[in-house]
Amino acid sequence: MLSPLSPRHDFRERSPDQVRVAVFGATGYIGRFVVKELVKRGYQVMAFARESSGIGGRQSQAEVVKDFPGAEVKFGDVTNPSSLATHAFKEPTDVVISCLASRTGGKKDSWAIDYAANLNTYQEGRKAGVAHYVMLSAICVQKPTLEFQKAKLAFETVLQRDKEITHSIVRPTAFFKSLAGQFESCRKGAPYIMFGNGELTSCKPISEKDLACFLVDCIYQTDKKNQVLPIGGPGPALSARVQGEMLFKTLGRTQRMLSFPLAVMNAPAALLEKLSILIPAVEDTAEFARIGCYYASESMLVWNEKRNCYDPEMTPSFGNDTLEQFFERILKEGMAGQELGDAAIF
Repeated sequence: MLSPLSPRHDFRERSPDQVRVAVFGATGYIGRFVVKELVKRGYQVMAFARESSGIGGRQSQAEVVKDFPGAEVKFGDVTNPSSLATHAFKEPTDVVISCLASRTGGKKDSWAIDYAANLNTYQEGRKAGVAHYVMLSAICVQKPTLEFQKAKLAFETVLQRDKEITHSIVRPTAFFKSLAGQFESCRKGAPYIMFGNGELTSCKPISEKDLACFLVDCIYQTDKKNQVLPIGGPGPALSARVQGEMLFKTLGRTQRMLSFPLAVMNAPAALLEKLSILIPAVEDTAEFARIGCYYASESMLVWNEKRNCYDPEMTPSFGNDTLEQFFERILKEGMAGQELGDAAIF
């Protein structure tokens, strides 16, 4: 049995077709692209999913299997270590890529998934011989005030303390789908909603395809080993105003921008915060309000400690897909595959 300090086998000496990769959160927005990218590159892929997957559990097992040609699909429960041991890690496994994320961002859900479920895949994977763990985290954990951020950071710490299994912690900026929430309403004639002057926050949005490529690169590229990796999409950082201007340009319509002060978000959130102390049932509602306030006021960029600000120049860029191209695509093809799920920010 390996001692805690002994190095594990170096799977990087083998070709991809001899490397088994387990993907968790495989049916999620990013996970399904990770599975397909792994298959494309010739890895042995095990995609793990719930018995009822997708938003609202509407995707059947047969549909999941059909969606992942070339991958082995297993079904079970990431919150149950026995289920993982029996189904996900029945065979020796080299690498885990976890795209698990809480569906709502509520306190209980965050700790159950972003921390505990990830921990289960790590601990059971360790028993199955996993040598490298790739975690999909989030860039917003730099300033943790929300429960899902704290839960993700807690699991990041577990990975960083392990001297035997190597890791890659990937912290992407905003996903394309999180910026598409207003597309349909603006197409129907509604104004684009922003806070302040629209320049309060910025991000370097990254496509699901490009992010999946980056996550898979983490398997073999040694410069990504034992690293925390913030990553954004190509091009300059985009403010909320610029995103709105880009949206209306795609629609071919005159801009209709509606600006609200942050107080519109902050005041109700403060009230719910006080109520949650007295009424536990309001706790998650208060957390959702805090999430809204956070995304209305914080940029999804690398935080520059020396300058005490978000820094576009320090935020790495990757890939080829741009937000403008994404808007053009959903104008033609619709929002299929870009559903926002239980919480519009995820």
